[in-house]
Amino acid sequence: MSLLASLASGVSGLGSYSNALGMISDNISNLNTVGYKETRAKFSTLVTESSSSSSFSPGGVQAIPQTLISRQGLLQSSTSATDLSIDGAGFFVVSNTGQPVSPSSEISFTRAGSFTPDAAGLLKNTAGFFLMGVPLDSNGNPPTNLDVTGLQPINISNLTSTAEATTNVAIRANLQSSQPLNAAITGGTYTAATVAGSMAGYAADVANGVIPPTNGVKPDFQTNVQVFDALGGVHTVTLAALRKAPNQWNVEIFADPPGDVTSGLSGTGQIASGQIQFNGDGTLNVAGTTSALLNPITVNWTGGASVGSLTFDLGSDGLSDGMTQFAGDSTIISSLVNGATFGNVVGVSIDKSGIVSALFSNGLSKKVFQLPLSTFQNPDGLTRRQGNTYTVSDQSGSLNIKLAGVGGAGFIAPQTLEASTVDLASEFTNLIKVQRAFSANTKIITTVDQMLNELNNVKR
Repeated sequence: MSLLASLASGVSGLGSYSNALGMISDNISNLNTVGYKETRAKFSTLVTESSSSSSFSPGGVQAIPQTLISRQGLLQSSTSATDLSIDGAGFFVVSNTGQPVSPSSEISFTRAGSFTPDAAGLLKNTAGFFLMGVPLDSNGNPPTNLDVTGLQPINISNLTSTAEATTNVAIRANLQSSQPLNAAITGGTYTAATVAGSMAGYAADVANGVIPPTNGVKPDFQTNVQVFDALGGVHTVTLAALRKAPNQWNVEIFADPPGDVTSGLSGTGQIASGQIQFNGDGTLNVAGTTSALLNPITVNWTGGASVGSLTFDLGSDGLSDGMTQFAGDSTIISSLVNGATFGNVVGVSIDKSGIVSALFSNGLSKKVFQLPLSTFQNPDGLTRRQGNTYTVSDQSGSLNIKLAGVGGAGFIAPQTLEASTVDLASEFTNLIKVQRAFSANTKIITTVDQMLNELNNVKR
């Protein structure tokens, strides 16, 4: 009977718009939830098949929730280095256990990137889910094949302190082209191979308190640089120069004090010697420069540190970007040395590729993890879970693990948070529409009730 079917249709309307009200209420209550995705009510008719074209049987309506998971919210700036968002497609991989992923682990996916370290140093968001990443090798490279089972929780408290040995020393300096020749050059007594005839021998006497020095030759120019061994120990290395001839200078490199090294010319700390050749325009002539000054120099440090290797960058051939010879005074312009002393972890930084770097108090940074992103063919088909997370469903398609910026995955946006996609004005408008529709469906029920009452009064 159409009256009873109309009553059922009105009841379905009340149920559907009640569900729609619940979705709107959930949206409004999550207005400030980081990474929240708006849920909309999509209404669909319920049709009861009729065998006659001259009659109609009402079916009603149903409300189907549609979560717009693929819609990106506004990225808002944050002051925390571990607040993250994704600019583009993809989800963070999270776990509720804080343990490395195993075949039996339950993982989920989220856009809520408000991560902070817990008491154990593990990064987790406000819902208590732990951020997962892939560990990098000693060269800062991720594994060749990304796999979910290779993911580990990001822990910033178990990063060890470190030091870094110096391997490269870049020097920019000018040697005066008009420097008079030293008496040791004109008299032929200078030789880098002996203590008595070398600049290193002269420096060793000075370091040992022999005043005036009885050995060696005083250099026309010298400059000191600080370098570091593998244990973080600090050492002073001197580059000394003595004009030999037009466009040619004798150069020695030695440790100060000499006791810092066990190799080289005995008792002087000398580790390399040779000649630097210049062109007529004052630029470096690499071909005429002794290769021992340009190639890696093996250094045997005292104190138990591993054997070091120092490469001196004296400039480019035919350019004035390193050692030069002009008429001006001999002077050091600049020096640049890599390496660092021992330092403790003071924080982390995360770049747009998702690389997590440990920052040390000595100025070093070390790449330790990389954050992968999970992508799906149909992200709107993911299943919603507690804590603003999602899991794979039949509608979403299979999981794909990718590095940020690769294969359609978005980039990591550090120090930002993705805002909720809820539009408050739109939700209030929908709230009015749903309220009016609910009220209208109650009229259907009251009207059918009146008509059924009239029908009951036909026979009295």
